Amino acid sequence: MSARQIGIFLFDGAEELDWAGPWEVLAAWSKQWPEDDIEVFTIARTEAPITCAKGLRVLADHTVAHAPNMELLLVPGGRGARTLVDDEQTLGWLRQLHEQEVLLASVCTGALVLAAAGLLRNRPAATWWGAFDELCAIDSTIEARREERFVDDGDIVTGAGVSAGIDLALHLVARLHSVERARNVRRYIQYDPAPPV
Repeated sequence: MSARQIGIFLFDGAEELDWAGPWEVLAAWSKQWPEDDIEVFTIARTEAPITCAKGLRVLADHTVAHAPNMELLLVPGGRGARTLVDDEQTLGWLRQLHEQEVLLASVCTGALVLAAAGLLRNRPAATWWGAFDELCAIDSTIEARREERFVDDGDIVTGAGVSAGIDLALHLVARLHSVERARNVRRYIQYDPAPPV
């Protein structure tokens, strides 16, 4: 039996924690519970280094053209997401994945990209608190869920800003496996939010 494949899309200007938070959750699941047969990898449009929003430079595991078939793709946000809103090649790829019944998830302003692809039409969605006006300007039919950390609408899951991606990823572990496994992962990464301020 082949492993269940989870992709995380990277691009210049991607907000680091938008993707690294979910990466930590999903990769911890994959590495600590190998019997669950999960593989997590990053994807970018090219093999060139990616410079993220705060300056972190990374290399993706696969290009879009050569990525394995996925069960789930996560699209982070960041200032680079706004560039992708007008990138028809990326938008077309996301539409194709959706047609192939790949589960799509976004964190923060990654929702703008899904909206630009037409995938959030007449759906509830979350995004970063400061981007709801942009989201609704792209598609006025979107039901803005301004107070929710994430919104699971079946084949598309959208998350609020930055740190909410960790909650979204734990929800995905629960959805794809079990609540017990998600709790195991949360305990392993010692995720017990208690902000000091």
